Amino acid sequence: MNGAEYIIKFLENKGVDLVFGYPGGAVLFLYDVLGRSSIKHILARHEQGAIHGADGYARVTGKTGVCFATSGPGATNLVTGIANAYLDSVPILAITGQVSLDSIGRDSFQEADITGIAMPITKHTYLVKDIETLPVIMEEAWNVAKQGKPGPVLIDVPKNIFAESCNFSEAVFTPLSRKIPNKNNLAEQLSKVVKLLEKAKKPLMFVGGGVVSSGAWRELDKFIQLSKIPVVTSLMGKGVVPEEPGGSLGMVGMHGKPAANLALSNCDVLLAMGVRFSDRVTGNPNNFLTKTPIIHVDIDAAELSKNVETVIPVVSDAKQFLESLIKAFQESKIDININLWLEQIDKWVVQYPLEYKKGALLKPQEIIEEVARQSASNSVVVTDVGQHQMFVAQYYPVKGNRKFVTSGGLGTMGFGLPAAIGAALGRPGENVNLFIGDGGFQMVVQELAIMAQYNLPVKVFIINNSCLGMVRQWQEFFYNKYYAHSIFTSGPDFIKLVEAYGIKAMRLAESKDVEEVVNKALTYNGPVVVECIVDQEENVLPLIPPGGKPDEMLGRWHGETHISRIG
Repeated sequence: MNGAEYIIKFLENKGVDLVFGYPGGAVLFLYDVLGRSSIKHILARHEQGAIHGADGYARVTGKTGVCFATSGPGATNLVTGIANAYLDSVPILAITGQVSLDSIGRDSFQEADITGIAMPITKHTYLVKDIETLPVIMEEAWNVAKQGKPGPVLIDVPKNIFAESCNFSEAVFTPLSRKIPNKNNLAEQLSKVVKLLEKAKKPLMFVGGGVVSSGAWRELDKFIQLSKIPVVTSLMGKGVVPEEPGGSLGMVGMHGKPAANLALSNCDVLLAMGVRFSDRVTGNPNNFLTKTPIIHVDIDAAELSKNVETVIPVVSDAKQFLESLIKAFQESKIDININLWLEQIDKWVVQYPLEYKKGALLKPQEIIEEVARQSASNSVVVTDVGQHQMFVAQYYPVKGNRKFVTSGGLGTMGFGLPAAIGAALGRPGENVNLFIGDGGFQMVVQELAIMAQYNLPVKVFIINNSCLGMVRQWQEFFYNKYYAHSIFTSGPDFIKLVEAYGIKAMRLAESKDVEEVVNKALTYNGPVVVECIVDQEENVLPLIPPGGKPDEMLGRWHGETHISRIG
């Protein structure tokens, strides 16, 4: 068996049914074997589309996404997607081709040190130098991608290794064992957590992507029912708790919901699970909840007290933590009386709703709300990056597990379209609603070819404001309305562009047509792209200025059209 045959056989044995990729000279042996495999290959139209597709697939399935690329530019075109997956903790196995071993270091054609380039943005990188080490590397890489905090792993394979043969039955396997931290582990910290929560008068849970990764939604729901502690989420945690009365208060942070941010600012104990406390949430970390004790639960010990001071750090998987916490609450018959706190939060929800003013020009919020209203409960929601991303976070009440896909940590424009394709392939039979800006759409428009080829039920809503919306908004607020290079003065006819790929296209420009056009898009059998011409000057509010505290929000309150501050 040669190296290429071993790799494909390995992936088949791991249950991989789908890979994304783009062939080239250094991976021809691999593709020759793949072409005769049971594994389905999705030919992206750019390597960045391949890895974002694998990313979207991984997020909605909980499986490890797999992608292939050739050496040199093929491998380096994966870098943004690798970084995106790394910051959002998505398990990816990227296998790249490399020039032959005897050509490495000679500036050979299409040679690039991808293991060195990708080292800071992966959990681990491997360069296969000996075919006999391939079984160990493949097994370890597969485990590393999923074990602990998930993330991307890259294996770089010289093309001579693909071609060489080996008796792999004689290879020695060294199973990977994860080091369990002996400090701040669950058994050591659980009783402290219970005591602190038992005394709390205004407790709050802050849940993020780590809860999604661990599949802890049932345990979280059970603990919410048991404790009645209210919940807010990070962007990555959106959807893990239904955004409805008695459910999540919504996203916190720079563009978080007012009631959620006010609850965060006024809680007396914060139980944070699977979150990073990024700058989009904390603002200036030195001013973040300085008098509130924080319990921080994360599977990665390096995250604890990294950005904010933690009173009780707990190194644990979110699911295991919640299972133990539920058992402790039940055994101790703990009943937290927080009725006054819940009443106060209910008042904030009523007093500070999200508001926008309809006018002559179509608003992004109108479209998002209508898509949410008409969509089936099993629809997956995907966004690109920018204003529309924040509008979706605010106005689309996602329900269901692994139903929200977005680029959180890296904020990658161009992520949305290929990620939506990956999501549709990962959840066959379910509609995927993609919201994307005109800027991000033009970065990856070539991936429409895949949507057409497989007739994927992806409903694309281009929020076209003829500008880089979030950049323009910041220039308005913080740069004296000097719109340097953020306005598109020319662009394509999106309808003709989409139709050139054989995909149904529609245009939406007036409020009176929103319900009808959205209905036509959602009920159409196949992919649809709707170009939505929206108000260029519509801003995402509320907004916490850079370095501000969670309750220092700028927004339109009580029906007023001017922008005023809470806090």
